[in-house]
Amino acid sequence: MKIRSAKVIVTCPGRNFVTLKIETDEGLTGLGDATLNGRELAVASYLTDHVIPCLIGRDPQQVEDIWQYLYRGAYWRGGPVTMSAIAAVDTALWDIKAKAAGMPLYQLLGGRSRNGVMVYGHANGADISETVDEVAKFLDLGYKAVRAQCGIPGLPSTYGVSRDKMFYEPADADLPTENVWSSEKYLDHVPQLFERLREKFGFGPHLLHDAHHRLTPIEAARLGKSLEPYRLFWMEDVTPAENQAAFRTIRQHTVTPIAIGEIFNTLWQCRTLIEEGLIDYIRATVVHAGGITHLRRIATLADIHHVRTGCHGATDLSPVCMGAALHFDTWVPNFGIQEYMTHTEETDAVFPHSYWFEDGYLHPGDAPGHGVDIDEELAAKYPYSRAYLPVNRLEDGTMYNW
Repeated sequence: MKIRSAKVIVTCPGRNFVTLKIETDEGLTGLGDATLNGRELAVASYLTDHVIPCLIGRDPQQVEDIWQYLYRGAYWRGGPVTMSAIAAVDTALWDIKAKAAGMPLYQLLGGRSRNGVMVYGHANGADISETVDEVAKFLDLGYKAVRAQCGIPGLPSTYGVSRDKMFYEPADADLPTENVWSSEKYLDHVPQLFERLREKFGFGPHLLHDAHHRLTPIEAARLGKSLEPYRLFWMEDVTPAENQAAFRTIRQHTVTPIAIGEIFNTLWQCRTLIEEGLIDYIRATVVHAGGITHLRRIATLADIHHVRTGCHGATDLSPVCMGAALHFDTWVPNFGIQEYMTHTEETDAVFPHSYWFEDGYLHPGDAPGHGVDIDEELAAKYPYSRAYLPVNRLEDGTMYNW
């Protein structure tokens, strides 16, 4: 079997997605997600101009060798653009390999480790009362776990809070929106949200929260300490993780579980965090961490150190990534939870898929491959539309982390 052709499909059914489609000389096709929010065309160009010419004529079943060729052969290793491109190729090749074998991808990875993939939804509100009401709606839908975010008094906008409660899309303008941030206001308010949630729902549901890289290590430690009475499933991205050693400070002061890694793209970015037990969940994902091949390596290291997976799953990851992630989640022994933000009806129509939600769990389906396709004719009706993620400034105007 040889790779006969490959092409990049860019579409915007409500938000931008980049998809790689590989076709073999035996008529098998595979899809890989290459979406990098706010930098989509950089990955599209990387694939079209630099990767696809190197794929033609290769054996698509040599998944590991092609991964090494693209990673080592580039010389300029790592980075979100390179690793998202490699991930797209890798995911498409696994899709082809599973289709050639006539089995769902999770079987090729080693078979089921569980009957369903527990997911968490995103509840948010302008204030605490509205967030409590939104959490109730997710629990009524059957979710076992819910991430809760709310507006902060004195701030005009807050990460994770949107007008549309089911389809949160932060990339909201063709130039970056500038938001205002105050860690002091945030730290005073968030514990009140979780106090109310536990009063209302008890300790049955799993509750999660995302600080989105906005705290210093000691501020993150304070947040974790203040949330301990409410037993969160995790607090996420509490501080930027470039300085992995900074998490020692957080760990010394709180037992609230920590989840990190949605922006990681290599094993080396999380090595210290995992080996020193500084986190509890690793959130690296298929599309940004080099595909299934590299994500398996990250998960294996994590398993040795009692760290579980909690893969990123926002709407800027296409259904192709979600499908692949669910097969990975079904197999991986040290699974923790999977983030799940539902896509719009337009997106689901462009990307028909075999996975489904039931009673708090997603199921990957048993179609050969990862079970996600693309309607190219429909995708062509949604041209690319430039959109940026917002940026943050402190109240005095200083540029800060979004």
